[in-house]
Amino acid sequence: MYYDLLVKIKNAERARKEVLHAPLSKLDFSVAKLLVDAGYLQDAQKKPAGKRTVLELKLRYANNRPALSDFKIVSKPSRRIYVGYRDLQMGRGRRGIAVLSTPEGVMSNREARTKKVGGEYLFDVW
Repeated sequence: MYYDLLVKIKNAERARKEVLHAPLSKLDFSVAKLLVDAGYLQDAQKKPAGKRTVLELKLRYANNRPALSDFKIVSKPSRRIYVGYRDLQMGRGRRGIAVLSTPEGVMSNREARTKKVGGEYLFDVW
């Protein structure tokens, strides 16, 4: 799930890794592509590894500090949170982004507001 991917990214950044390999899922790949577009990762690609395909993430550092400093999971398996596009807040005082799973795919709060679409509020990242 996407929350496992976020924890792996954070731990890899604390260990000063350049590349992270994670199990591939469609949701994780969509979240990784969104984090690349938002500037928290350098690159996200699907790579074959034996009989499987893995997600290869190149981590980004700015001034020798991780670009992704922290995150907060909002919607959990035990409690799903859904929001309309009018109710979307700017993530972490306009410094971060909120990530939503919408009928049109995984997107940031800014993108969801411009497309006027709501969905499940997955997490905040800053």
